[in-house]
Amino acid sequence: MTVALMWEARAVAGRGEELLAWARDQGLSVRPLRRETFRAPGDRVLVITWWDAAYDAELPELPEPEGELVTRPVHRWRFESVEQGA
Repeated sequence: MTVALMWEARAVAGRGEELLAWARDQGLSVRPLRRETFRAPGDRVLVITWWDAAYDAELPELPEPEGELVTRPVHRWRFESVEQGA
């Protein structure tokens, strides 16, 4: 089964590039099948990792950024793949 973990944070105004760099620098204890990092208006950063694992498996996740870098707690979601296609 493929499980996708999504991590999304919103930086303090004007610190989006700093949050993006922080997210890129975060290593995981195990390498995922795939990892992508996105940015969006409003200084938001999204990281999605894909894993070959059961839905409820313990998987490494990105931590909360320290200090005053984000405006709210990180949002996290977990999804399981149900089909693939173009």
